[in-house]
Amino acid sequence: MGELFYRFGISLLGIGVKIHSLFNTKSKKFVEGRRNLFEQLENRFSQVNQNVVWFHCASLGEFEQARPIIEAFKQQYPDYFILLTFFSPSGYEVRKNYEGADYVNYMPLDTASNAKLFVEITKPKIAFFIKYEFWHYHLKALSNSDCWVYSISAIFRANQRFFKFYGGFHRKILHHFDHIFVQNKKVESLLKGINLHNVTISGDTRFDRVYSISQNVKSIKLFDDFARNEKVLIGGSTWEEDIKVMAPFLKEYPDWKAIIAPHDISEKNLKLHEQLIGGSSERFTKIDGVIKTETKVIIIDNIGLLSSLYQYGTIAFIGGAYGDGLHNTLEAACFRMPIFFGDQNYMKFQEAVDLIRLKAAYPLKDSQEFISIFNSADFDLEKASNSALKYVDENIGATQIILNHIAPIIDKLEIAS
Repeated sequence: MGELFYRFGISLLGIGVKIHSLFNTKSKKFVEGRRNLFEQLENRFSQVNQNVVWFHCASLGEFEQARPIIEAFKQQYPDYFILLTFFSPSGYEVRKNYEGADYVNYMPLDTASNAKLFVEITKPKIAFFIKYEFWHYHLKALSNSDCWVYSISAIFRANQRFFKFYGGFHRKILHHFDHIFVQNKKVESLLKGINLHNVTISGDTRFDRVYSISQNVKSIKLFDDFARNEKVLIGGSTWEEDIKVMAPFLKEYPDWKAIIAPHDISEKNLKLHEQLIGGSSERFTKIDGVIKTETKVIIIDNIGLLSSLYQYGTIAFIGGAYGDGLHNTLEAACFRMPIFFGDQNYMKFQEAVDLIRLKAAYPLKDSQEFISIFNSADFDLEKASNSALKYVDENIGATQIILNHIAPIIDKLEIAS
């Protein structure tokens, strides 16, 4: 019965996204990106004579978790062909030219026929599914083939179907994995509670990724000059509600500067940021070599700079928690910064919960609470900064744990080939 409902759900998804694509750009890309997918796969993989390792990500966030494994795997096993797939256009469109993979495309919708054909064409020897990706038919096709299947950086919650009395079908999906690498002890306990013992606590591979970024970051002269000997607030992936909390803080502390990178860099949203911040702001791309003396806030109006900008911060405000969900806090933590964010939608992000417990991060109801916490005797900038960095230092290493585990499998594959 569970499988019947699953098939029905996938059919509804396919129909729904086609209808939605008539008036939605993202859905249109979802549909058009899968058009002639198997023909494209046939053309490419007919020329591949290497062992294939497949990494599948839902979207861009999961790609950042896969990336440390992909790059370490490529360095250690350069003769393997790396296939990277995405479910969502928001991941594929950004990373379709990613040089760390030999081929990048979409994963087809999870039907029995699609999955069987996909596996027959690509013939992966090892497959990694990242975090939340539990596609029944693809996992079944892989487990029925000569392929080792892993889930990495996996995270589960007790209220999910896997752990309910009616979740037999969904538990069956998890048994297709040869091994599951989970983020923490709590998740390990949940899985062992449903008799899944092929589990290792490796942590979250994102720590390895953000730590690598922080160790290789390059300085940017313009921001070197702007931030030198200054206290700087970094706004990461901000939205309107985030700026409404940050702006009063900057007015309360006129000696502070800010570098703000909106999540949405459309003209409408950039103007909104400027309006809320006031007249002391300047857009990054409008700065002609020299920053105006009166400029207190630089608004980043292009993509790709944020991870490099945290090096200039004293504290960080990470956006998204007042809306759909908190954005990446780990990059800021790597640069030894106390972190602030909205108090509404952060609970499902384990790192945010951990950082709050360590008093390295603070959820905020509004601007008044921001200023109140910052002024309180409980807030110690130095201790919070050290706690953030210590948290990252204690959680790096997931990539190596995973590679150490699969090393014997690679040895077997190389002997067989």
